[in-house]
Amino acid sequence: MLVSAVKITVNTAVDGEVYELVTFGQYYQKGASKYLQYEESIPEGTIRTTVKLNNEEVLILRKGAVDMRLHLVLNKKTPGTYHTPLGLLMTEADTKQIEIAEGRVKVRYDLTIQGSHAGTYEMNINYRTDQEVQE
Repeated sequence: MLVSAVKITVNTAVDGEVYELVTFGQYYQKGASKYLQYEESIPEGTIRTTVKLNNEEVLILRKGAVDMRLHLVLNKKTPGTYHTPLGLLMTEADTKQIEIAEGRVKVRYDLTIQGSHAGTYEMNINYRTDQEVQE
C-alpha cells in the first residue's frame, strides 16, 4: 500500500458561515476505497480525522477531542453518532450532494442531532501530494 503525504484544505460552510482548515496528512488507497487522514488541533485537544471515499459514499470518522461518525450516502438519510462530555448524541445526515474527483471531495448534507435540525453543511476537501505542493 502506497501512502502519500498530502496538503489538505477543508472548507466547511454551515448555514453560510465558513470555516477553513489547512493541514498536512496522508492519502492512500485500499481496495476500492481511498482514504485521507489528518489531525487538527482545537482548544480541547487534538482530533484525528479519517475520510473514506468509495463511489458515491463518504465516511468521516473523528477521534480524540471530538468523537464523531458521519456516514454520507447520496440521496439517503443515514444514522451517525457524536460523543460529547455529556454523553452520546444520535445524528442523521440527509445527503444532497457528493462529488468525488482526483484531488477533491465535495459534500452537502442536512444534519439533525437528537431529532433537531443542526444546519445545512457544505464541505469541500482539496488535497495535493507533497510533490505537487513543492512545484
